[in-house]
Amino acid sequence: MKKITAITLLAGMFLMNTAFAIEDTPKNAPKQFKSMAKKNKKQADKSAYINMNFWQNFNDDKLNGYIVKAVQNNYDLKMATLAVEEYYQQTRAQFASELPSGTIGFAPNLLKMPGSTSTEGVYAAPAIAQYEIDLFLKNRDKTKSAKKLWESSQLDERGAYISVASAVGTTYLNIIKLDKIINIQEEIVKDRKTIYDLMLLRHNEGITSTADTVRANKAYVSSTTDLIDLKKQREQLLNQMCVLIGESPEKANTLERTSLDNFNFSGVIPQEISSDIIVQRPDYLKAEKLVEKAGIDVRIAKKEFLPSISLTGLALFNAHDIGSIFTTKGMLASLGGSVMFPFFTGGSRIANLRIKKAEYERVLQNYYKTNLTAIQEVNDSLVSIKMDKEKLTQTQKQADMQKADYGYNSQRYEQGTISKLDLIQEKENLLVMDKLLATNKVDCFVDYIGLYKAVGSKL
Repeated sequence: MKKITAITLLAGMFLMNTAFAIEDTPKNAPKQFKSMAKKNKKQADKSAYINMNFWQNFNDDKLNGYIVKAVQNNYDLKMATLAVEEYYQQTRAQFASELPSGTIGFAPNLLKMPGSTSTEGVYAAPAIAQYEIDLFLKNRDKTKSAKKLWESSQLDERGAYISVASAVGTTYLNIIKLDKIINIQEEIVKDRKTIYDLMLLRHNEGITSTADTVRANKAYVSSTTDLIDLKKQREQLLNQMCVLIGESPEKANTLERTSLDNFNFSGVIPQEISSDIIVQRPDYLKAEKLVEKAGIDVRIAKKEFLPSISLTGLALFNAHDIGSIFTTKGMLASLGGSVMFPFFTGGSRIANLRIKKAEYERVLQNYYKTNLTAIQEVNDSLVSIKMDKEKLTQTQKQADMQKADYGYNSQRYEQGTISKLDLIQEKENLLVMDKLLATNKVDCFVDYIGLYKAVGSKL
């Protein structure tokens, strides 16, 4: 019976040590740990973070495709997901401190006694089990603190997805804006070249002065330089888009996009945002989690003044014959406990408690600041949307009047009352207004994305 008891004790210690070393969640793990593992597995689908319904309002399959690519391939998002996994495993590691630990080993030895000419084998199998009784729930609180960091990392991940989706949308809109402006600028360059050629011809006939001809040439060169700058900006944005969607910048020139003239937003932008939506922002929720963690850390620091209670079990099997190592003949077993109270630590526990209290106050102030910042960013976005829409309306009126004026001058040119040079200059005024109209239109779209980001994608 003693032999069976010894073998059972040793096997139990072995299983205790190895049960939590496997990668999957053990079936006999506590419910709290199982729930953590279940929540971690639910992170497979991240599309809910970015609210694809909002992006559908732009009615552009190409833009939606780039958003999906970014979710799947963006490296910042992959790092954010890995950070969540790191914090999750840290929580698991901390949770292990709440459980008993066991160690088992095997130690073969050769023994030669003094005065003896022969050696003999000695085999030992030690097994040690330790458990800190969490009477004051200090380890439980440490696990809760680690879990708050894990939950905060999930909110960081969600915020990263929203930021990347916003960056993709904004970059895409700026690219199609530049496509439009570059086309207009090419028309301006062409017209200024025509003006210069006309001025040069008139100069050769003695009708136009040299100064006017030089000014026409400078205007032509300046428009060409502006065109080069616009193309440079577009190339840079195309490279940036490639990085956002996880592609090589070498594929920048293969990125497809819709014309700005065919781009339309059909969603409804609210005039005001409920505070219930604002408090769902990832940064707001993270600040809340960090306040909760700081409060737990203060509680842990207070419990450091309390004693720690531990149990230790030891079983040692010795035998000269490996076949009889688990017999009770050479067995040594002990079970003991200890109560340790750190009565003097040089004031480190008091200092640690004060540090944690200061951290709590700092985190709390950051929470208040995050609340105000969230309200400010939402209000700024709403104001930008309102003002830029009014600006777009006025610009559209100007563009319509400029278009009508150009039509009137076209009739005058056909009637011979104005020169071709005058008509080309009127056309440039119309093209400049078209550039301004394209810029204002995209500004409104970007404002919508800004509001989407400010409310944490909850539009």
